[in-house]
Amino acid sequence: MFSIELLQAEGPMLGRPYVDTVKGSKYPNLKELRVQHRGEPWRVLFAFDPKRRAIILLGGNKTGSGSNWYKENIRIADKRFEEHLRSMKEEGK
Repeated sequence: MFSIELLQAEGPMLGRPYVDTVKGSKYPNLKELRVQHRGEPWRVLFAFDPKRRAIILLGGNKTGSGSNWYKENIRIADKRFEEHLRSMKEEGK
């Protein structure tokens, strides 16, 4: 919870070691919140939308899955962010 609260407080200014940019996404602003929980690496993928709100897309424990975790989850996060942007556009009509 601390990491989410820190992201809420700092917004786009929050950087390493808490946040890093993710490679391989369709969206250059897709980021990961880097969390250690009970000694294991958890990652929360999120992106800032045009209103500069952090949109939490998914998260999970990447222990044992290495780069496969990113490969599988970036695709899901991209799709979810695309849906969020589409809904924002529809609301604006």
